[in-house]
Amino acid sequence: MNTLAFVDIETTGSHFARDSITEIAIISLDRADKHGEPKRFETLIDPQNYIPPGITALTGISPDMVQGKPTFEEIANTLHRELEGKIFVAHNARFDYGFLKEAFKRNGIDFKPKVICTVKLSRLLFPTQKRHNLDTLIETHGLSCSSRHRAMGDADILLQFWQMCIARFGQAHMDEAIAQLLKQTSLPPHIDANLVNSIPDTPGVYIFYADNQEYLYIGKSKTLRTRVLSHFQNSLTQRKEAKLSLRIKHIEWIETSGELGALLLESKLIKQHLPTMNVRLRRATDLCAWRLESNENGYLSPNLVSKKDLRPGVQSQIYGPFRSKREAVEVLKKIAKTNGLCEAILGLEKTVPGRACFGYQLKTCGGACVGLQAKEIHNLKLTAALHLLELAIWPYEGAIAIREGEISHVFYKWSYLGSAKDQSSLEERLEQSLPDFDLDVYKILRSHLKKASKKNIFSLKKENDTLDT
Repeated sequence: MNTLAFVDIETTGSHFARDSITEIAIISLDRADKHGEPKRFETLIDPQNYIPPGITALTGISPDMVQGKPTFEEIANTLHRELEGKIFVAHNARFDYGFLKEAFKRNGIDFKPKVICTVKLSRLLFPTQKRHNLDTLIETHGLSCSSRHRAMGDADILLQFWQMCIARFGQAHMDEAIAQLLKQTSLPPHIDANLVNSIPDTPGVYIFYADNQEYLYIGKSKTLRTRVLSHFQNSLTQRKEAKLSLRIKHIEWIETSGELGALLLESKLIKQHLPTMNVRLRRATDLCAWRLESNENGYLSPNLVSKKDLRPGVQSQIYGPFRSKREAVEVLKKIAKTNGLCEAILGLEKTVPGRACFGYQLKTCGGACVGLQAKEIHNLKLTAALHLLELAIWPYEGAIAIREGEISHVFYKWSYLGSAKDQSSLEERLEQSLPDFDLDVYKILRSHLKKASKKNIFSLKKENDTLDT
């Protein structure tokens, strides 16, 4: 690839899926042609979307200016031909590349060029320079700008910066820089490669921070550095990873004794700090479960048990738990439809006794509501379907410790009491009160017990000891 495409776009906002491109400029430069003039392409684009006044104030692009201009769909093939086979060069390239990739994807075009970010190029060539934004490059290197925050004006700054770098460092040095940038995992602009290289490839939890030490994302892995790098390897192709990379400013990590320790710590930290981009593992405040009871006609009917009435690990025939009543109802409805059960009998639909439920009319109910399915069959199907959701009874006489490296993780009745390094801290864990039931800890522990070696599991207390229940 000898041709570089210096690209800049203007948009209605920063969200790949919600916002649209209003202008694009492409300056193509053939590196093999020493005397050739750069080829320029630019166009306004009708975003078919609202342009906020703040964006108009920044770029100067108003709704009137884009009215009657081609839509992205109309020029998608032309743009793709302009960029095809070229190295894509942009400042903070994730933004421009991410928008274009998403727009091309909506038009059935797979866009996967090699990408160079001039922020990273500036960091590589000028490591002592404190800032590497476009305004700093203009001021530091004496570049000229005809129209800042317009696509062609900003693309031209990138071309000038490139030509200045060649004049200063020589073509051979620039070729080495290009090779290095294309070979490297694409790290976010604010992340130092030395920091990432210092992350151990051991089990643990990593923390991504945004501005002002805001918790952005918390994750876990058996191989920390490999997992962190995978976020950045995916950031040019996956929208969530691209959004993450655009906001990340700092990385920290905590090593753990193994995978179980990493899972438990990840769950704890997410509930404690509520990172903006973590959806899973947040604390469930409306925990509930189904309990089967016979109604006056002998049919088993699920009744919802709230968190205050749940005694996980002790109660039998409890199904769930679920993070909310809505989730519990949705799961039960799915079970009813899949197994031909009557939603009226299950309490999910109100109907007159003896009258067919709505599901029977849709042929998703086997007819128990109108006497066409025996209650024994209905009850059997219900209990069989719920079996996989049954909240397990605590399978030990008392508390247990699971050995992982030099650490022991202590559990009782599916609750995590903490970790211990020696006998003294182990006894401290056993003396504390039993914490609230945590659905994620329950799932983590159940999964681990299925594969854990019995030689690493130790019984610590009997049921009649003083551990608070």
